Amino acid sequence: MTHRILLCLMITLCTGTVATQAQGRFLRWLKTDNDSSYIDEHTEDITFRLYGSRKFTKYDIADRKQNKHILYRPNTPFNIGFGANYRFIGINLGFNLPFINRHNDKFGETKYIDLQSHIYLRKLVIDFYGQSYKGYYIANAQGVFGKEYAQQHPYPQRPDIKNLGLGLNAQYIFNDKRFSYRASNLQNEYQKKSAGSFLLGGEFFVGRVKGDSSLIPSNMTDTLFLRDEHYYKTGISSLAANAGYAYTFVLKQHFFLSMSLTAGLGGNITTLYLENGEVSRKGGIQFSNTVRASIGYNSSRYFAGIHYVGMSIRSGMSIPHTYQTFGTGNFRVSLVRRFTLKKPIWN
Repeated sequence: MTHRILLCLMITLCTGTVATQAQGRFLRWLKTDNDSSYIDEHTEDITFRLYGSRKFTKYDIADRKQNKHILYRPNTPFNIGFGANYRFIGINLGFNLPFINRHNDKFGETKYIDLQSHIYLRKLVIDFYGQSYKGYYIANAQGVFGKEYAQQHPYPQRPDIKNLGLGLNAQYIFNDKRFSYRASNLQNEYQKKSAGSFLLGGEFFVGRVKGDSSLIPSNMTDTLFLRDEHYYKTGISSLAANAGYAYTFVLKQHFFLSMSLTAGLGGNITTLYLENGEVSRKGGIQFSNTVRASIGYNSSRYFAGIHYVGMSIRSGMSIPHTYQTFGTGNFRVSLVRRFTLKKPIWN
């Protein structure tokens, strides 16, 4: 019995040692010695920001044969807030101010939880999406219902429609010594010269959209849309690899334009719950893309910029010549001041 206890203790200690060593190697691998002629690092400064932000999601239904779309959008507010970064810690607090969003009633009410997180490391960029939205409107009423109907009901509302989405996207940044995602998106670095990088990674996504009745309106002008099939619920599970390129143009060391595009290819399973009680599933090819764009001014102390991040996933359905698109993202405006500390907050 004693020998067994000693053996278990030895195995535990060895396993713990190997895990600690592996963790240490991984943390060392994450670190980058920046090319100082391209990038100034300010992670030891306190980066304070004022910002305005709008998070969003979308769900589109398309029939290529009929050349028709239904575009579902939620009514999300433009939030104003403030935040700060120090080393690896970042906090942002946003507020929905009624006097800014008072004209949004025409789109209906949307209740939502949106836990988007974009993590910018030197060698990696990681996007996490966790969303729950309830309450949508149709953004292209004229194309769906005709001009006369759209004049009276420009934004038809579907308060019953709700979605759940969960996704993760991770990409490796090859030129991490000279190209910085952090400079334009996290504002704790300053890129002084133009540079870019190839990107390579992978992603997964699971999503569901459900309504109390068919997601295809019964009073559409095109009765052949989706071959007159009606479904009230759909789900998707996908896994894909992606690759792309990012580049930041710098003018006179301070004005910048940063663009990034990645495309994904993989597989998915799409499920439709039809109103007649049938359930149809289809496995197919997954297409996706992630776009990042930023423009503004950056220096060792000040930053002012506009940022956009958008992800889109397109999957075919069991009905021929049709597909659906899930999308999510964030639009932000930031004003930033960096403060140099005489001493680190902690060593």
